[in-house]
Amino acid sequence: MADSQVEVIEGCRLPVLRKNQENEDEWPLAEILSVKETAGRKLYYVHYIDFNKRLDEWVTPDRLDMKKLQFPKKEAKTPTKNGLPGSRPGSPEREMQNSKQVVLQDTSLLDIERKNLDQSLQTATAPSRGKTVPTPKRKADPVSLAMQVSPATPVSTLSASVEVSQASIYPVAREPSTFTPKAPRDDHEPLTTVTTNGTARRLMPSQPGRKRKANCVGTDEIIKVFQYNSPRCASVYLPPGEDSQDSSDGIPSAPRMTGSLVSDRSHDDIVTRMKNIDCIELGRHRLKPWYFSPYPQELTALPILYLCEFCLKYLKSLKCLQRHLTKCNLRHPPGNEIYRKGTISFFEIDGRKNKTYSQNLCLLAKCFLDHKTLYYDTDPFLFYVMTEYDSKGFHIVGYFSKEKESTEDYNVACILTLPPYQRRGYGKLLIEFSYELSKVEGKTGTPEKPLSDLGLLSYRSYWSQTILEILMDLKSDNGERPQITINEISEITSVKKEDVISTLQYLNLINYYKGQYILTLSEDIVDGHERAMQKRHLRIDPKCLHFTPKDWSKRGKW
Repeated sequence: MADSQVEVIEGCRLPVLRKNQENEDEWPLAEILSVKETAGRKLYYVHYIDFNKRLDEWVTPDRLDMKKLQFPKKEAKTPTKNGLPGSRPGSPEREMQNSKQVVLQDTSLLDIERKNLDQSLQTATAPSRGKTVPTPKRKADPVSLAMQVSPATPVSTLSASVEVSQASIYPVAREPSTFTPKAPRDDHEPLTTVTTNGTARRLMPSQPGRKRKANCVGTDEIIKVFQYNSPRCASVYLPPGEDSQDSSDGIPSAPRMTGSLVSDRSHDDIVTRMKNIDCIELGRHRLKPWYFSPYPQELTALPILYLCEFCLKYLKSLKCLQRHLTKCNLRHPPGNEIYRKGTISFFEIDGRKNKTYSQNLCLLAKCFLDHKTLYYDTDPFLFYVMTEYDSKGFHIVGYFSKEKESTEDYNVACILTLPPYQRRGYGKLLIEFSYELSKVEGKTGTPEKPLSDLGLLSYRSYWSQTILEILMDLKSDNGERPQITINEISEITSVKKEDVISTLQYLNLINYYKGQYILTLSEDIVDGHERAMQKRHLRIDPKCLHFTPKDWSKRGKW
């Protein structure tokens, strides 16, 4: 379908033929990322727009629809700010112009809003990263049910547009503010928020005479649990507290710069956007990598990259692997075996004591984790590798890493189940094991953000099943409805309070009824939970865990 007279270059967009999940032909729009010529034939590396990057592939010219070819637009390149692509340098003049253009959407209040913006610009100084900037107070329109839209949907009202302009004035706000839906209140209290460093901050003080606070659930507040009963009241949207981070939000406002695999969008260039390894042979499995991984350049041209499944050393040929296996004495990951039940074992590996293995593990994991960038400093991390045992040894199934000292209560930095073992319950087993370690440590934990799409699905499923399991086991006293607090759920499960609240919101269980919060467990919720638990055969047995937490604040432990 490709026309030889028209040259397809990098950056072009056009429909490309591919097979969907039903093995049917479809023509999604794709972008050409790279062009190469092999054996006198051109190949094109394409990224399907609005599809996950793991579906990117090399395609032949006959799969291109040249009739709808779109050439890239020539735009003047602008310098980047803070190392993030697509952001302009902070120019007060440009930002002021943008601000006024936004405010012009409503000419009736133009003078008032322009005066507020001019005053804020005169008093504002360039803030440092992470500091809170004073924001001018103003009145906002009452929030009605008709205005409740998703955060990703822009609202064409003056209040929303002014929030965007204020976010562009102050450099501390990484991205433009978006409208945040709030729960309907009896008094329709006016609210306005601006997103600063991923945290929704209130610009208006609390109104006097309010009877209750409906924007978050008090973690110590008693919540009644109703089963098989639907209350006669509307559901109330209850976001987490202002100082918390919604665990269901997969993208933080700024990249974390710590971690064995940390998020850093400044490295998302044309090289890292393309898969560089065609195939990996690991034991009895051959894996097709999903994403780029920084293996040595000379190995990327090989049709197959061979890994020792016990020490994860990478080799360029089968002959080299066979020679290595005669000298490799490992039949399990290095480190201490801290859990064994049946054929499942967990090994704890210190990133400082076993640096080579840890780095090789990160290289392998990067093939299947897109939202992370690999760094070779594994000293501050512990790696927990799950294995499956047979007569030949302990074969790696998946792993998760965690910081030895986390100031943000992270109990997981990276987590991965290798593709041959996915959709078999191992992902939830890894998550459950991470929380069992948190229980032994006497802490609550949460995974490091951002989560991948598959990671977010796994965590939501685990949180939902764990919390519902507790709620359904509650027994009533004196014939009354059972009661529980958010803090109690968090202490029982070691799941952070913000994750508990976001899960209850996700399941739409929290309601406000006759002056108190209630959790409503409908028959559909209960039946769905029971069916899911019947399929979940793999569980962690705390009795088989032999783990003693260390105080990593003492440097001698390192």
